[in-house]
Amino acid sequence: MKRPSNPENGDASNAAASAAQRSLAVISALAAAGQPLSLADLVKALGLPKATLHRLCNQLLETGYVARDFNDRDFIVGPALRRLALDTLNHGTARGLRHQVLSDLVAQVGETCNFTTTDGAGVLYLDRVEAPWPWRLTLDVGAHVPLHCTASGKLFLAHMPQERRDHLLQHMALSRMTASTLTSAQALREECLAIAAQGFSLDREEFVDGLVAAAVPVRDSTGQVRAALAVHAPTARLSLEKAQSHLPLLYAAAARMGALL
Repeated sequence: MKRPSNPENGDASNAAASAAQRSLAVISALAAAGQPLSLADLVKALGLPKATLHRLCNQLLETGYVARDFNDRDFIVGPALRRLALDTLNHGTARGLRHQVLSDLVAQVGETCNFTTTDGAGVLYLDRVEAPWPWRLTLDVGAHVPLHCTASGKLFLAHMPQERRDHLLQHMALSRMTASTLTSAQALREECLAIAAQGFSLDREEFVDGLVAAAVPVRDSTGQVRAALAVHAPTARLSLEKAQSHLPLLYAAAARMGALL
């Protein structure tokens, strides 16, 4: 015997689906923007009532999929979404293929190489392959390092929209890690201009004394910088000049990696 339908259940189901779709729209807008968005920005981008977006953002804040930016008025993607993105990137065949690109690169340059992306005001390690040397800096997948004093971090700063870069330089801590760390916003702006012009970034013992690195961008099919490939090693084995001699190999690996995004 067929059970009669319940209009109230149907309305509740439709309402839940609508709320889920709107929540996903908020998350997608923040992820695509690549910079903090205010409530007014979200209203303009999504065409939803301000009160509705305020409620959705508060719910997403509670679950960790959205977070407040430095000024507390703007929203950015939250830690729960970043973990989801990391798990997605590190799942399945594509992850194995990307790891093979890193392994091939390490075999060619003879030093540790890593694959990173931006995560708020830091750099997130997506993958790395260690070179078989006794002296090395070990950072696990999922670890974070600063933007302002690492080769990958400065590369990401250089390729950000200027408004986002200025916002970060104004608000994030430019901590001195070594005597070579750039700790002024103006010095970092000048460094970013040089990186954008030359197409690669260097860490001149700015993060760890005695450690240098070189990084190149990994671009997606639209040409957007989505990640970075870097090689790093102690100065006893790798000079800045030698690191730069590896750039053709890094660029070739970055092209292979970009095709796997």
